[in-house]
Parts: sequence; C-alpha cells; structure tokens
Amino acid sequence: MPAPLPYLASFAIALAEELPGTWASEHHAHHQYADQFARAEHVWDMNLVAHAIAEHALGQDAILTRDDGTRLYVVARPRRGEEFLVGAIAPGGIPAEAFRTVREPDGIAVPDNPVQAAADITVDLLPRYDKALAQVHDNAARLAATPSPELVVITLAGRDFHVTKPERADAVQVLLANGCVFDTDQDAFVLPGGDTAAQSAAIQNAAAQLSRLGVGLSLQPLRSTAALGTAPVAAPPHIAAAAARTR
Repeated sequence: MPAPLPYLASFAIALAEELPGTWASEHHAHHQYADQFARAEHVWDMNLVAHAIAEHALGQDAILTRDDGTRLYVVARPRRGEEFLVGAIAPGGIPAEAFRTVREPDGIAVPDNPVQAAADITVDLLPRYDKALAQVHDNAARLAATPSPELVVITLAGRDFHVTKPERADAVQVLLANGCVFDTDQDAFVLPGGDTAAQSAAIQNAAAQLSRLGVGLSLQPLRSTAALGTAPVAAPPHIAAAAARTR
C-alpha cells in the first residue's frame, strides 16, 4: 500500500531541502488511475521505478525540480513501508532519436530518511543522470549537424509515375538513366507507363541506385494529374539509406 498522502509529501519536501542545490517539491494525489501514467510518462527508468509504475496503483507521487530544470520522480515503494523510489525524469525538447543509444539512468530505492536518501541520490542517481544527459545532448548535437537525407517522392498519376526533381545532379542522372523524362510544365520527372513491367523494373533500379547515393525514395498514394504541383505533399515515411539507430 502507498504511504499516507501527507507523509510522502513531507518526505519529498525534506528530501528537497537535503539535496545539493535549490529544489522545489510538488506533491500530487492521483484522482484516477490514468493520472499515474500521465505524471510518469517521461520517467527515465527501465528498472525499479518503471516496474512499480506498471504493476501497482501508486495513488500519489512527488516531483522535485532543481533550478536548472533537472527533475526527480518520487513514490513510496510498493510493499516496502520504509522505502521510497526515486527516478530521474528525461528532459523535454530533445528528439527521441537522441535517446536511443543511451542507457537509462535507472532509479534507486532510498530509505525513509531524507538525509541518507539525499546522500544516496547525490552519489548514485545524479551522476548517472548527468552522464546519460551528456550523451543525449551529444547525440542531439550530432543529429542537428547531420543534414536530413534528400527524399525523392514518386506519385502515380494515371499510368505514369511523376517523380519530384532531386536537388543533386547525380540523383538527376539516375532518373534520366532509368527512363524518366523531365517535364518543365510540371517541374517534375515523368516515367511513362506504356510498358508497366519495364516501368516497375525502372523504379526498382532507380530506388537501389538512389539509396547508394544516400537519397531516399517514397511512393505517394494515387492522386489526379491536375493536383500535381498544387496539392501539398504530406510528409512521407523515409525509405532512407541510413538505418535507424537502436539500442
């Protein structure tokens, strides 16, 4: 069972006073079960804290916020009346891709003693959080410095394929070599559909050659020829050369 509401709140306030730096404490009682997951959505943990959130109705939590924006999530440890769980909350405003190769700074169990709990957090959780955050910021900086791969969009219009004009000259040569003809009125390449088998083979060849150049290829749904060049193109899924990073 969760600790009584006033006790978690008072523990969090005392913990905030013991931690180095300036921290503010915000206690929250969950009025419905969904509140628990909304509050814990960005808890940066795949161990004790994550399991407690997933498997138990916690009833309440507290969030400690340092003046530099660092946040900690505090809950009573289920079935352990004299312990609390403390986990870091991931910072916002950073692309999800920047987190993928970074190990989570998993939370820790701390005793029902604000002085000892603050010491444990200071020597264990916060250093691992700082290390993980530095890796995330480094990944985000490299992602920002890497230009997005060019994307060529192919749209079926009647029997023909219309292909957006690439910016790169080598990509243009790939389209020309595979039977595409530039239409100045449409400001796009056209791959005629008189021979559908040859058309299909040309698309496959062009896709493979563009991929080797680092140029993505996306096939858009059927739309009318009249709409070409006037309707906005929705952001297509990338079929990019670079593979997505995973842990």
